Amino acid sequence: MSTAKINRFIQLLSDAFSQLEADVPMPDIEYLAMLIHRAMENRTRKYHTSMHIFELCEGLSARPQLAALFHDLVYYQLDNGFPQQTAALLSKVCHLENGGFILQEINNDTLAMCADIFDFKPYQALPLYGGMNEFLSAVVAVKLLKPYLPMPHLIAIVACIEATIPFRDASNSPKLVADRVRQQSNKLLPALSEEETDRYVDTVMQDAISLSNIDVAGFAEANPGKFLSSTWLLIEESNTPLNAVGVYTLQDYRMALLRMEKFLHGLKAEVVFHQYKGEPKTETLQQLTEAARGNLLFACDFLAAKLTSIALIEALALETGGDCPVSMFLGDIHSSDGRPERAEDFLPKANTAADIRPELLQVFERGRAEETDLDLNASPLTAFLYRSLGHQGTLQAWRQAQHLFEGSLSPLNFLKGLNRNLVLSMIEACMHIAISRRENLLVLQHKLAEK
Repeated sequence: MSTAKINRFIQLLSDAFSQLEADVPMPDIEYLAMLIHRAMENRTRKYHTSMHIFELCEGLSARPQLAALFHDLVYYQLDNGFPQQTAALLSKVCHLENGGFILQEINNDTLAMCADIFDFKPYQALPLYGGMNEFLSAVVAVKLLKPYLPMPHLIAIVACIEATIPFRDASNSPKLVADRVRQQSNKLLPALSEEETDRYVDTVMQDAISLSNIDVAGFAEANPGKFLSSTWLLIEESNTPLNAVGVYTLQDYRMALLRMEKFLHGLKAEVVFHQYKGEPKTETLQQLTEAARGNLLFACDFLAAKLTSIALIEALALETGGDCPVSMFLGDIHSSDGRPERAEDFLPKANTAADIRPELLQVFERGRAEETDLDLNASPLTAFLYRSLGHQGTLQAWRQAQHLFEGSLSPLNFLKGLNRNLVLSMIEACMHIAISRRENLLVLQHKLAEK
């Protein structure tokens, strides 16, 4: 039997406070737990949820555990605002101006400490994807925890939250963060000797780097299907049109996948995991980085094939009447009346090309590691395309699909450039589902067959 999520938050907070010998009344712990629980259970969230926090907290000591509990509390662009109980507090910290948030004048030591550790200055625009949410989460954490915890713990918690800003290059190295933690120690903890400050900074940074690496541990996942499951949750989370299952269009779906492909394609494995003073060990760091590199390449190949198959269907739609719901051409994902009729039910058996990669085909045919409500877990149409074209053929078609998306290649010419049997088979399958386009699909089929 599982424990209610709200009670798991209560237990995690209670345990952390106990480890830190902080006397926090249970009603106060309950209030903090409810605030975190409400934010993490927002319906717009698919990946940054309570379960993500529970996975992070496993095995952590008290200070990084408290940081983990608060680090995703604020996620402005995903939640369409600040958590309800924090809006009044954060309105005094920043204000909306020209579509962005500006950090206001800093008027107390704890807010100044947060800003200094994040290297933010008054009146600057807070970077939406470069630490704004983490900074505001840290501000809330310090405000709520200050009545119970002394400054050394608060500095450590803020540094741990700062470390969860992902995918930063050497210009934001752990050493620079350590320097900022040292500055705050010298300013706010004057009783510490130089030797004690050194030990304190090292302990804080080891906790921070540990939390940072655990937060992105999925990039080193040994099972690429599991890594893809996390990637898919991020796609769904950051693309609200996909929440309208059965209604989102081919172009909605394609643009969501394309944004993630561009992000992963441009992400360097070297900026995923970090090290501070030999921790983790260099050999371990190299192993994590190589695992991340392999998963990034696998995900990009996966998304390239998925995008190529959706490009084919999008081109069919554009040639026969325009963009439309994915379900109109491919069928529903779910149905209360049993298994819905799907386009892949009408595809012939594909001839398997010689250069397919079995591990990629397996994910297309058997699905990612975890189910999702907003999309099919397996990718039967993509599997058919990948078997038919092979690995290099799929990548070649993907390059043409990119020209289609950019508008430099017409839908008809894109279809003409693909394997004719593949396209005709896809048209035949879609004719069984897209009843309103059947006549136009038949005309297109004849046009392409005469090529």
